[in-house]
Amino acid sequence: MLVRRSFLGAASLLALPATLRAQALEKPKLTLAVGGKNLLYYLPLTIAEQLGYFKAEGLEVSIVDFAGGSQALRAVVGGSADVVSGAFEHTINMQVKGQRLRAFVLQGRAPQIVLGVNPKTMPNFKSVADLKGKKIGVTAPGSSTNVMTNFVLAKAGLKPSDVSIIGVGATQGAVAAMRSGQIDAISNLDPVITLLQRSGDLKIVSDTRIVAEAEKVFGGPMPAACLYAPQSFIDKHPNTTQALANAIVRADKWIQAAGPNDIIKTVPEAFLLGDRAVYIDAFLAAKGALSPDGLVPDKGPETAQRALASIDPEVAKASIDLSAVFTNDFARKANQKYPKA
Repeated sequence: MLVRRSFLGAASLLALPATLRAQALEKPKLTLAVGGKNLLYYLPLTIAEQLGYFKAEGLEVSIVDFAGGSQALRAVVGGSADVVSGAFEHTINMQVKGQRLRAFVLQGRAPQIVLGVNPKTMPNFKSVADLKGKKIGVTAPGSSTNVMTNFVLAKAGLKPSDVSIIGVGATQGAVAAMRSGQIDAISNLDPVITLLQRSGDLKIVSDTRIVAEAEKVFGGPMPAACLYAPQSFIDKHPNTTQALANAIVRADKWIQAAGPNDIIKTVPEAFLLGDRAVYIDAFLAAKGALSPDGLVPDKGPETAQRALASIDPEVAKASIDLSAVFTNDFARKANQKYPKA
């Protein structure tokens, strides 16, 4: 009996590290929603997945891809997803609606969204005011591409109701909609934008892939893609949240040190939209707008609130607690764990 007890005691000690690891992550299996996973806007998410960074943190992440960020947002609000890889501004919009969502690691330090017109249907385009009465394609109605469109329109004195907003997704469907003349303008991201640009099917009006241009458009640093989750999820699963932040920060740093060939070898073939050269150009155009460290810039939430308030009366009149829509605590710890790429 003593021998058996000793054996069981030793076995328990051997099993202890694994048990502790299992206890450390409150929710090792989780669902993450994203709107347009192929976009360079979400490149850190894809890198973290493809290079096994989530697995290295003990996570099994099931990524569900939607046509646009507004649909990914609905998934987490409805309970079918735990976390969203989406646009930062959704955290502000949802606080106004009584939903507590919080960003905890950044993927993009500029929106990377490009608004451009169709040279076929608008050959005489001179200014944004010419878009009145026109059809504008966005990834999905209510998504960040729609918000950017409304913002640029507002600066030109136009209301959202002055145009027709059409959801065209973020892949070949968006390209086809422009080339066939179904839409007169498009608000989208890379690689869609670079593909249209190279084929002469796009005239750029506003380009927030360039950090300086984005800051000029929005009047300050405009945080973009991030991981956000309900505050209740973060409170209940702090170690899981930290593991997610670790993986994304590691991916952020890897991207900054990577060359175009490294990216091409890592992303799924389908993301290239049939043209590797276009994807390389798109990556080089977007790289500067990707976050180097996962940290939300200090003035970023204020910029996002101002931008939203200028186009949404509800946001303008609401009393918003910006400290509740983001935290850099997890990203800071992730940078301590992964100081280099």
